[in-house]
Amino acid sequence: MLRTGTLTLPHGITLHCRSSGSPDQPLLVFLHGFPEGSFIWEDMLHSFAHDFHCVAPDLRGYGHSSQPERTQDYRPKALVQDLVALIELLTPGRPAAAVVAHDWGGALAWNLANQHPRLMQRLVTINAPHPGSFLRELQHNPAQQAASQYMHYLRRPDAAAQLLEHEAARLFDFFRLPNGAWPAWLTPALRAQYLAHWRLGMHGPCQYYAASPLVPPRGSDAGAQAISLPNDFLNINVPTHVLWGEQDVALLPGLLNGLEAWIPDLQIHHQPHASHWLVHEQPQWLHEQLRQILSINT
Repeated sequence: MLRTGTLTLPHGITLHCRSSGSPDQPLLVFLHGFPEGSFIWEDMLHSFAHDFHCVAPDLRGYGHSSQPERTQDYRPKALVQDLVALIELLTPGRPAAAVVAHDWGGALAWNLANQHPRLMQRLVTINAPHPGSFLRELQHNPAQQAASQYMHYLRRPDAAAQLLEHEAARLFDFFRLPNGAWPAWLTPALRAQYLAHWRLGMHGPCQYYAASPLVPPRGSDAGAQAISLPNDFLNINVPTHVLWGEQDVALLPGLLNGLEAWIPDLQIHHQPHASHWLVHEQPQWLHEQLRQILSINT
């Protein structure tokens, strides 16, 4: 049975969560990206409830979770603190069996795995670039620089208000196919669920971009060109699986190059028939991949 509820973390942030399975079972944490919510994981919460305690929070700033106003409250240190507190609250003294994370959730999960590897036995990221390869591509790859220019729009002070205009037309446009058509997975019911979720607030989601230094150069803004990250901030010392929809037009294939330098125990799983929205487009494939990664007998 799927449950919903709000967890209050020791530092005062509240996270609205969907969950399934028994708290006595190994913990699986599912982290969503932009502009999504915990509801994208409902199929996985049902699928893995027999073997795991599955928990999917609305990240800070989203939905019914805490929505701080200040940009500094969305810096990586603060967001990772939420995840540390969440896992320690749900499974004290034990690591999560896995953290499964998409897009911005994956960006946080990379930092979590780097800084707190004791908190997870495995990391699974889905179309979420490793910070080292993302920095490299933003600095040196013109194609990735062009593909990431939308980030500058989302950093604007008026972005949240504009995104909600006309029944959130600009937000829904993120989901359009390259030919302009709507994807089959975006059913009327799911569209309504997204719209209701976004109306709870878009300021927080946009602050993830405003607070991040990892943006492409633009005009006089050097963006990522002005940043360097030491390997100590990039090394991942937990078994890691990268799942990648190859039709992603915002995150290009070059982001997968060279990951072995930072991640000794790495497997990359390609899905040629998915884009950035792999969770929606290929749920059965994702389910099968996770069962294999988690060593569940079929």
